[in-house]
Amino acid sequence: MDHRNDPTAKRRRPRLPLASNSPRTRSVVIATGLLVLGITPFAAARTGSNLREGLRNGTATRETQIIADVGSTNATTGGYSTRQSNLSSTGGGAIYGCRSGAGGSFAKPQPQNPCLRANNLSSGLAFEFNASNGDTAGTITVGKGGDTTKPFTTNATGVATGLNADEVDGLDASQVVAAARVKTGLDADTVDGKDSTDLQARFAQVATDGTAGATRGVPTGGVTTGTVGDGIYSVVFSGDLTKCAMNATITGTTPGEVTVTPTLAAGNTTVEVRTFNSAGTAADRGFHLTANC
Repeated sequence: MDHRNDPTAKRRRPRLPLASNSPRTRSVVIATGLLVLGITPFAAARTGSNLREGLRNGTATRETQIIADVGSTNATTGGYSTRQSNLSSTGGGAIYGCRSGAGGSFAKPQPQNPCLRANNLSSGLAFEFNASNGDTAGTITVGKGGDTTKPFTTNATGVATGLNADEVDGLDASQVVAAARVKTGLDADTVDGKDSTDLQARFAQVATDGTAGATRGVPTGGVTTGTVGDGIYSVVFSGDLTKCAMNATITGTTPGEVTVTPTLAAGNTTVEVRTFNSAGTAADRGFHLTANC
């Protein structure tokens, strides 16, 4: 029967496929979902999300470990687990900050970690610093500085090769050596341009008649007696000893008194020594004279 000529027959429209059933539509929906899932960690910046370049990442509450097995190399790159480099001429390769305290109390110890630790578990170097073209490799500052702060501590007692200092306990090299030589009797030709006589304590042993006994730092003929009166002697030391302390003592068993007066002339120090008896009257007496510098 021909339905086209049947007036009672209902006109039926052909059914169209659903949009969700279209292959192209399904691809768009899936891609959109993946894009949302991929963007979500970056937008949220939560702890545990992907590392975001140029932005502050989330605050981690667990240790982040980067474990590598990379052999050393002689090339300009390679051989390290990570490498941080800043191509800017203003520097800034890396910075590590923390808020480590001074430690807990004895009753309740609290472990404190340094902001940076390089721990070599084998026998090689633990760190290396290199300034390729600069005059100073770096600085170490501690609080406001001063004598109560220390740049670092070490349990190594060996000599650090190339490490030098201008002063030790406020004394320069020549003063330290001079003090050591006086105590130990050591000798050398020159130290800081000074011979052994310059570095050792000066002294003179003078008899009652003005005869010089053992001396150090006194040139030949440096001990003379005065012609004006009794008890006047002159002792000449090489160099300027005006900042030194002069000490004189009467020799022998008879009590007596002595005074010293140093003056600088022609680069040498002349010490006038006057001796007296126990009553304070000028008298010729033997004495010992030392210069403590």
